[in-house]
Amino acid sequence: MGVRPTGQPTAGAQSTSAPPAVIIDERDVARQEPPPHGAIGMSTAYRISDAVPRPRTMEFRRRVLHPGAAIGIHPIDHDEVYYVLSGEGDVTSDGQTHRLKPGMAAYLYAGAQVGIRQLGAEPLSLIISYPVAGKKAE
Repeated sequence: MGVRPTGQPTAGAQSTSAPPAVIIDERDVARQEPPPHGAIGMSTAYRISDAVPRPRTMEFRRRVLHPGAAIGIHPIDHDEVYYVLSGEGDVTSDGQTHRLKPGMAAYLYAGAQVGIRQLGAEPLSLIISYPVAGKKAE
């Protein structure tokens, strides 16, 4: 378990200046905390990309919103994607609300006021991804 670079390139692989991949086990980065932007209920946060040991250009996270929990309405200054793994929720962007179910994604645009709330008895498990502020691909 833990964060680790991958092994040596396979035979015939081209050499690049890119570092080796980093493998992160979500169990190593899980923590219980109130969701951001209002602390509405409780969640399990998996800050996967925080475990990358070098500068990076994107955030990749999983968050499980426990029953009754929500990421409160907040402004975003970058495009952002919420992808539903399990459960159901209502995502809001600039006052418009849409129901999300497993296999659905919400692509949210920079400048919007966004948030999402868990619905029903099953926790809402999401992947959330967005660019790191001020970073460009190397």
